[in-house]
Amino acid sequence: MPRLLFEKTGEAVWLSHLDMMRLFQRAFKRAGLPLTHTQGYNPRPSVSIALPLSVGVESVCELLDFDLEGEIPDLAEIRTRLNDALVAGVRVLDCYETGKKIKELAFLDCGVTLEYDAGVPAGAEEAISGLFAGESLLVEKKSKNGPVEQDIIPMIRCCLVTKDDANTVRILARVCCQNPSLNPMQLAAAIDRYIPECRPDHVTCRRMEIYDTKENVFR
Repeated sequence: MPRLLFEKTGEAVWLSHLDMMRLFQRAFKRAGLPLTHTQGYNPRPSVSIALPLSVGVESVCELLDFDLEGEIPDLAEIRTRLNDALVAGVRVLDCYETGKKIKELAFLDCGVTLEYDAGVPAGAEEAISGLFAGESLLVEKKSKNGPVEQDIIPMIRCCLVTKDDANTVRILARVCCQNPSLNPMQLAAAIDRYIPECRPDHVTCRRMEIYDTKENVFR
């Protein structure tokens, strides 16, 4: 099954996962690329996005699997035709004949930017680094059965905290993204809970790369 690598940036970050599914279904149709449909009582277009992205989060490493009716056009042509049919902020970066099995997807690199209107608090960089260097760090996570406490330290592969300028601290981390998964926004939630004196006024998050179980780039 062919696979797309695409980015979601700018105003498009406010599109939900379901919005993105509908957007691509319509883009394939507008591009003259007829999708196959699933079998059964309620057939659906054959598109699937790996690792649903939280609303408000940017990404330059999203994956979408699809299946077309008839002969598959040139992959570069598929990319061009889809980009002509998509909205601003959603852009296909590459198209592959096939890819690794999604179950092999294990880690992702993320950047969490913390902005302070009145300037970065004194000692914030060291305090935040120390928080994620501990042996345990419980953060509340929403689940189907309600909120649960989740220890996020085992899901942080590595973490670097830097002060970019007088108003900005950036967290660069490699975290688990499947079985178990860590939403990078939980890093900001941990700061809010345990070191409120370092609570930022604004938080933005960006997925930057994804990896398999051996930490090779996943495609």
